[in-house]
Amino acid sequence: MLHAHTPAMSHPESCTTVWDWLCVLRLEQYSEAFQSAGLETLRQCRSLTQDQLEQMGITLPGHRRRILASLNKTHETLKPTPREREKPVPRERQVSKMKEESGGGEKKPRDGGIDGERERPVPKERTKFRPGPTVDCHSNSLVPPVSDTSLPPVPPRSTLNCPPQPFTSPLSPSLPSSSPTSTPTHSPSQAPLHPPSCPPAPAQPQTLAIQPAGQHLGSDEGRKSSPVSPITYPSDDRNAPPLPPKAGAVPKGPPPIPQRYCISLLSVWIAKSAHTSCIYVRYGSVKQSHYFCVCGVLQEVYSKGIISTAFITNVTSVGELKFEVVTSNRTFIFRAESEVERNDWVTVLQDCTRGRQPRNTMSPSSPLTPDYQGCLELRGLRSKLYTVVASDKVFLYKNSEDYRIGVGITSIEMNVGNVKDTDRRSFDLTTPYRIFSFIAESEQLREQWVDAMRDAIGEALSNSEVAERIWAEPSNSFCADCGAPKPEWAAINLCVVVCKRCAGQHRGLGPSISKVRSLKMDRKVWTEELLQVFLLLGNERVNSFWAANIPPSEALTPSSCSEERRRFITNKYRQGKYRKYHPLYGNQRELNNALCINVQCSDVLETLSLIFCGADVNCSTGMASWPTPLSLANAHSQPLQAELISHNLNTELPRLEVGGEMEPWVTSHYPTAPCVSHNGFLFKTGSMARAITERKAREEFSRRWCTLNDGTFSYYESDKNSNPNGVLKASEIVCLAVDTPEKHGYEHTFELYSESERLYLFGTDDPDSHKEWVKSIAKSFIPATAEPLLRLSFVRIGRLKCKDGLNLQTSKVGWFALVGSTLHAYLADSQGEEIHLRKLNELSIQQDNEVLVLVERGRTLYIEGERKLDFAGWCAAIQAAAGSGGDTLSQQQLTETDIPVIVHSCIGYITQCGLTSEGIYRKSGVNSRVAALCEKFRHDARSVRLREGEHQVDDVSNTLKRFFRELGEGLFTSEDGSTWLSTAAIQDESMKISQYQLLLNRLPHVNKATLQALINHLYCVQRFSEMNQMNLHNLAIVFGPTLFQTDGKDYTAGRAIEDLIQHYTLIFEVDEQQLKKQLEEITVIIQVREKLNTNTEPGGHFICTVYLEEKKDTAEQHVKIPGSMTAAELSCEVLDRRNIPVKDKEYWSCWEVSDKEEMERPLHYQERVLPILHSFGTDSHLLIKKHVAMDSMILYLASKVDASKHGMMKFREERSILGLGLSTGSFHDRYFILNSNSLRMYKEVRSNRPEREWPAKNLKVYLGIKKKLRPPTCWGLTVVYESKKQEKPERQQWYLCCDTQSEMREWYATFLSIQDGLKQTRVSRVLPDTRHGNVSLIPLRGSENEMRNSVAAFSQDPLAVSQPTNHWD
Repeated sequence: MLHAHTPAMSHPESCTTVWDWLCVLRLEQYSEAFQSAGLETLRQCRSLTQDQLEQMGITLPGHRRRILASLNKTHETLKPTPREREKPVPRERQVSKMKEESGGGEKKPRDGGIDGERERPVPKERTKFRPGPTVDCHSNSLVPPVSDTSLPPVPPRSTLNCPPQPFTSPLSPSLPSSSPTSTPTHSPSQAPLHPPSCPPAPAQPQTLAIQPAGQHLGSDEGRKSSPVSPITYPSDDRNAPPLPPKAGAVPKGPPPIPQRYCISLLSVWIAKSAHTSCIYVRYGSVKQSHYFCVCGVLQEVYSKGIISTAFITNVTSVGELKFEVVTSNRTFIFRAESEVERNDWVTVLQDCTRGRQPRNTMSPSSPLTPDYQGCLELRGLRSKLYTVVASDKVFLYKNSEDYRIGVGITSIEMNVGNVKDTDRRSFDLTTPYRIFSFIAESEQLREQWVDAMRDAIGEALSNSEVAERIWAEPSNSFCADCGAPKPEWAAINLCVVVCKRCAGQHRGLGPSISKVRSLKMDRKVWTEELLQVFLLLGNERVNSFWAANIPPSEALTPSSCSEERRRFITNKYRQGKYRKYHPLYGNQRELNNALCINVQCSDVLETLSLIFCGADVNCSTGMASWPTPLSLANAHSQPLQAELISHNLNTELPRLEVGGEMEPWVTSHYPTAPCVSHNGFLFKTGSMARAITERKAREEFSRRWCTLNDGTFSYYESDKNSNPNGVLKASEIVCLAVDTPEKHGYEHTFELYSESERLYLFGTDDPDSHKEWVKSIAKSFIPATAEPLLRLSFVRIGRLKCKDGLNLQTSKVGWFALVGSTLHAYLADSQGEEIHLRKLNELSIQQDNEVLVLVERGRTLYIEGERKLDFAGWCAAIQAAAGSGGDTLSQQQLTETDIPVIVHSCIGYITQCGLTSEGIYRKSGVNSRVAALCEKFRHDARSVRLREGEHQVDDVSNTLKRFFRELGEGLFTSEDGSTWLSTAAIQDESMKISQYQLLLNRLPHVNKATLQALINHLYCVQRFSEMNQMNLHNLAIVFGPTLFQTDGKDYTAGRAIEDLIQHYTLIFEVDEQQLKKQLEEITVIIQVREKLNTNTEPGGHFICTVYLEEKKDTAEQHVKIPGSMTAAELSCEVLDRRNIPVKDKEYWSCWEVSDKEEMERPLHYQERVLPILHSFGTDSHLLIKKHVAMDSMILYLASKVDASKHGMMKFREERSILGLGLSTGSFHDRYFILNSNSLRMYKEVRSNRPEREWPAKNLKVYLGIKKKLRPPTCWGLTVVYESKKQEKPERQQWYLCCDTQSEMREWYATFLSIQDGLKQTRVSRVLPDTRHGNVSLIPLRGSENEMRNSVAAFSQDPLAVSQPTNHWD
């Protein structure tokens, strides 16, 4: 496709006046500036640059761009006509470019041109156009060529042909001559200008020096301060004549002055050397492109190669239709379709390189001044490209070497681009023509690349006209909040101009408080009225209202951190803390009246003050024609007032944190805001559908920009993204949980639970930011009726359904907050209440983990599990809070009288069962049992029930003593303990008692109540010393060192306890009548127990038949079984009746055998026999026999690290009870995992989710399978599951088959170790020196070390074995 040439411009059009031209551009206001610069015609303006226009007083960048775009378009169309060409010029230019002569800095003119003529000096009139530094200039008279005086000169180049940013090395454009005779030179202080004249006109006088833009000097400031870069030119190149018209070219006509401005492209079809296919080559205008681009097809937007014209050293015609482009490192040969097109290309490219100093090929620098550069992988190429972000463009190079020599792939205009994150290291640069998918080397580099490209987009889209006008008011050129220079953002409703960092905090306030807009990009919002408001007010006047009372310690600086900015801006605009209060502040009616009056005049600042001190912009004016202040302002021709009001129609007024000193009307006038706003960076993991059971490392978190606004919590990839990655409505949040510090990789984390059963985990290392987020999120979803919960330091807050004792039929919604061991609740239509969890009578989870029951004195609260995920978290948190929280008394589970439950239980048990026990508190219990009992109390004292026969008196008494000895800070506190001991040495009894009373009142409430309960108990014990032999002195010896936690080497501590017991009624001011009644009750208890113990035939016994080794008549034994008899005791009694000696390595056990189901199981040695008998059917019986597989099971368990097992087994259900869809006629392979909590069944090994899961504690496992089921092997197990549901008990039974006998034993041993374990406790046989099946396979609820110790003890003390059963052969 050929580009038509334009005929030469006629004389009248070439002499278009500046006035006419500016009128077309609608910029006639600058005509005087052009006249002052000596520029009268359009031709004289063609070499103008940005800096020259700014020197002339054209300060608005948009106007400068409009002028230069018009000049550039005119320059491209003004080509000399070929008929006027006298001599061929290209050959002469080649000669001139090959010469390397110096002297370009001389101030005298040199001979030049073809005919050697000299130019006449131009008169030096009009060297200034405005005050400022003067620049000396030289200009030559314009002598037309000899052959044709109308030949126009070659248009001067306005700037160098370079990338978007100026070059690193300073280069100056060639100064074209308007005559072929001579060309002047200049020094660094001179700036020659060659204004061409109309052909018949005389020589023009010398005009002001307006230099072309200088090249890159290292910074923007450098370019502004020194727009002229001195260059030494080759001498012959300075003498080169202008390019003459080409022969045979189509005449070019002068186009009219364009109304719209675009880049003029010269395009032809050419063939590149060494290729037969055609490629489309386009050359953008010198002003804006500076690159020689090669495209594959005509329609391609992005080139396949670009050559920086700054690196082109020579362009010549070679051969037929060919021309070569020479750079410092490479030579490119192109072929056109015709000679005319080839000559056009040569002319244009030579024009680009004229007067340019050759670049140093050894220089490592590139002509680009990049904002960001480095290697990026382009998806699809699988190779890295060297990418450069410069100003408003992105350039792609094959590598850094190509970047250095100016040969690239393409450039991307960012004014049509958009950047979006796609992955941790990936992001997309989207344009209307193509999507570039880049991959950075790391997530951090990805963020830097995205920021750089977004800045380039902002640069491409920005328009400085509004900013320049706003900054015309001096106070607007500094941020209204921190004072940073050149702020580019504004809060249009608050009338303040702010910097980028403060604007981010303004956005965090929400649009209801601050409407943030850009001065450079939000062009449409900046109406003339709004501009006038900002110019009229200015930051200084506006701050006289907003910042009238700022303490110096709270003022911002440009270097203030984000947290300081957030706090200051919140105080300033959300709370109005620093504002100047209007005299009518608080009087709503008067404020509204004043607003209606003021909008009729021009005092905009007064209107601002009234609005933000409480005046209602939507109030009624009382006039039907103009009902609102906005209509009133319009009616009185006050557009600035109307503009201000229109931007504040829905603005949220400032509100103070109301304190006690404020007047009541302040509280009523500033109600709580309906919405909460907050933003900032948080670190987030992926949302989860299950509770978090393990620690999340820092690597599992991703940095996200989070915002909370208008009841919506959103998180974004970064603060530059407009589309959120996820959104969570405040109405969807049901629970907020605050984790303990350092629970996860980030020090401070919190969890959000949603209605849709999703859990979101967020973290940060900043405690203040964490606290603000927690408070803000909680405030967004907690209703006003439960607002007092927000003032608590909660660890969990949210919504739950519950029922109480007054109405168990319907549930009601309650809002709960957990603070320490206290549960705060706000139920529907009720006041707030507190539930002290450590004082509950009962805390349990019922109905298969669906209801949490809290029983306190006089009331029961049922909390329902509406959603499983957050309810499970609430249950765990409440149970943990209700348990013992530490070693001090106040952290224990307490009774209603503030006595620890462990103390209350032990005292009560000993009073009932051990008060007559000889040596009570002096005799030691079994250490292992005492430790186990202490652990149970420590885990959940409320659930421990001390029962006679199950717990020994000495074990309980030692548990109580151990609790007090290990108590943190002691019963008497570490501060006053020594004072108590010194008081015991006082001789005066009355003074001693008074001092004890004084110390007693200084104790914390829990310590005082506990001490009184203990001394009361010891007082009762010593009153029955004739039975238990524990008089006052003996008790003091035992409890003195225990309570004071001393070594007991002296009697000081014992003397203090003796005093407390002896003077109990005086020190504690006890009612003697109440004490007498208590002693009488104890006496009755002792008498009743004595009667029970003398009864030789206690009721409640059950007589049953037990068989020895096998079921036959000769092996029958009829045994009387009391309710407390265990399996071990039953085994002992049967063996003793038959006089069977017990040998080493024999393990006797009591077995439950079911003839119908053909299965059996050994009872745990502590398992009560009577409940088993009651559950029997007629086809079941008890059997005493040896356990032949005990040795192998013990060895297997000893080799296990933990009590768990997994593997394949054959499975069959009974009558398809489980609903798994399996046929009941055969066994199916399934994968099982057994651990301490559950038994899970999977369809196969690789399955992610189990088909079914059963709690391990609810399973009973029997050896054997019914033969009629035709099991595939003889090594099978029958499993019975019994649910604990009260409403709907459930029983299921299914069968498992193993491949080998050893595998079955391993599974069974693991089942027993999980279900029947017990801490290492040896139950002694009633008859000494005999051993039987009272062996525990594994400690009950014990740790792994205790299990191994227990197993080791068993192996050292084995029991005898007898005949094996058929299941273990």
